[in-house]
Amino acid sequence: MPFFKDQIAVKTTESMRAGFWNRSHHLDRMTLRELWIAYFQYPAIIAYLAAAAGAIGVWAWRPATPVQTLAAMLVATLVYPLVWYCLHRWVLHSKWMWKSKLLAPTWKRIHYDHHQDPNHLEVLFGGLHTTLPTIAAATMPIGYAIGGIGGAAIAMATGLITTCVYEFFHCIQHLAYKPKNKWVASIKQRHMQHHFHNENGNYGITNYFWDRLFGTFYEKAGERPKSPTVFNLGYTQEVAERYPYVSDLSGGVATGHPRKRQNG
Repeated sequence: MPFFKDQIAVKTTESMRAGFWNRSHHLDRMTLRELWIAYFQYPAIIAYLAAAAGAIGVWAWRPATPVQTLAAMLVATLVYPLVWYCLHRWVLHSKWMWKSKLLAPTWKRIHYDHHQDPNHLEVLFGGLHTTLPTIAAATMPIGYAIGGIGGAAIAMATGLITTCVYEFFHCIQHLAYKPKNKWVASIKQRHMQHHFHNENGNYGITNYFWDRLFGTFYEKAGERPKSPTVFNLGYTQEVAERYPYVSDLSGGVATGHPRKRQNG
C-alpha cells in the first residue's frame, strides 16, 4: 500500500507541473502579464485559495458575530507582518537549521534555494507542508479566542488570503518590471537590497514597520556594507565541510551572483 501511495503522489505532482510548469521560470525574464498567468496556475496559490474558501465555509457553518468576525480578521491582518518578520529573521535566516540532518532539507527548500537564485519562481513560494501549519498556528488560536470556531475559521481565511497578497507582491519585487506606483517601487527596492546587497536587514515584504522598530531597516544600499553571504546566507564551503547536509542536497556550495553562475 505505501508503494501505491507514493506512486499516486508522484503522478499528482507530475500532473500539477504539466503544461505551464514543465519548464523553469525566472521572474527577471518575465512580463507582468506572464506573471499573472503563472501566479494563478501555481499549485501553492491554488491550494491557499481553496483552503481559504473551505475556511470561509466553516465560518458560514459556525459563524461568529459580526463584531467578532471583523475583530478576528483585523487581528489576523495586523499580526501577520510581525509573524513574518520573526520567521524570516530568526528561522529562515537562522544558522542552526543547516546543522541538523533532519532540518537541513527544509531550510534548503524554504529559503536557501531562494537566496541562491532569488528570481527563480519555482522556489519563491514556500512548501505547503511548512506554510499551512504556520498560517494556522499564527491565526487560528487568536481567532478562536475572539469568536470560537467561526472566529478561528475566518482568521485562518484572512491569513491565507493575506499570504496570497504577500506572495504576489513578492513576485512583483523579483519581476523584470518597474512599478509606476511609488509604494510598490519602494518595497521592491527594499527587497532587492535584501537579496542583492545585505541580507541582514529589510526582512519585510510589504510592511517594514518591524524592521524599523528592531533596527534592521535600511533605505539605501550605502547605509550597510555589501554582504559576502547575501546569496548563501552564511552557508559557506567551510561551514559545509562541518555540516554537509545542504551541500549534499545542492551538489556543492555555489558562490557568486546567480545569473553569472547560470551564464557561466
